[in-house]
Amino acid sequence: MMPATSGAIAALDAGSAPASDAVGAIGGILDRPPALAESILRSGTRLTQRWGHGAFHASLPGMDSHVIMTYYGAAQDSSWRQGSRRMSARTRPGSITLIPEGQDGRWDVEGPIEVSHVYLSDARLQSAAEALAQKGRAELIGRICFEDPACSRILELLSQEAARGDTASSLFVEQAIDLLCTQLLRAHSSEGAAEPPVIRKGLADWQVRRVTAYMQEFIDNEIRLDELAGLVSLSRFHFCTAFRLATGQTPHEWLTALRISEARRLLAQPDMPVTNIALAVGYQTPSAFASSFRRLTGMTPSAFRRGL
Repeated sequence: MMPATSGAIAALDAGSAPASDAVGAIGGILDRPPALAESILRSGTRLTQRWGHGAFHASLPGMDSHVIMTYYGAAQDSSWRQGSRRMSARTRPGSITLIPEGQDGRWDVEGPIEVSHVYLSDARLQSAAEALAQKGRAELIGRICFEDPACSRILELLSQEAARGDTASSLFVEQAIDLLCTQLLRAHSSEGAAEPPVIRKGLADWQVRRVTAYMQEFIDNEIRLDELAGLVSLSRFHFCTAFRLATGQTPHEWLTALRISEARRLLAQPDMPVTNIALAVGYQTPSAFASSFRRLTGMTPSAFRRGL
């Protein structure tokens, strides 16, 4: 999990650059902007309908609100990096990503992906903390694809209400935002979280890069765990544990994601048969390739090619 920001870096400290508008900052790195609901909620909080967008690989500045999102449909690789700190995971229904106000970093998220967002003002969060009689300022902990079915379900309900706009819907949305704040404070704040934020240990960045480069170089071959562990002088057991701690994925999951990424690139070449692509990325049969491709992208290789 990502470390808690200190009061959005103490409101970004006096004299530092002002926080960026969250909706504008996120919209600026996506191929489709957030599908915002028209209404602006109490304390300036905004929410979106459920919508889809493509992959993005870009840095986000510190933003002026807390951004909470949940996921629908096929899982995708997602990673965040800030200096030497990094987190990687896979998007999946029932999980949330939480970017606290003021937290910057580099994001790499594969697509296509389906999401809904809430842009929660810090004033609204602090008001909820006061109502819960929490002492001091509430500080949220950064999360990436973190399992929280309660938060995820609230976000899903909010996305369904985003397009309505009638009086009953407005009342429901305001109460649901209060409920979301309560869950965030209970499970994702420095005071309320059951466990304090920890720094994950595992392979060093250079070791992950070495393993990844080896996988890419021999992507059309069968790659064994012993080979990968030997690259960083670890036993198979310790390598698997360290790799997962460093990346949030098993070596097999990481290799599969690399193979499917390369397959996407090759599918853009219309004259290359799908069978040849399967062999080129390490699958012995077209059926095994199609199954793996569909599991990660939600579509068959042929359907993906037709959509290009």
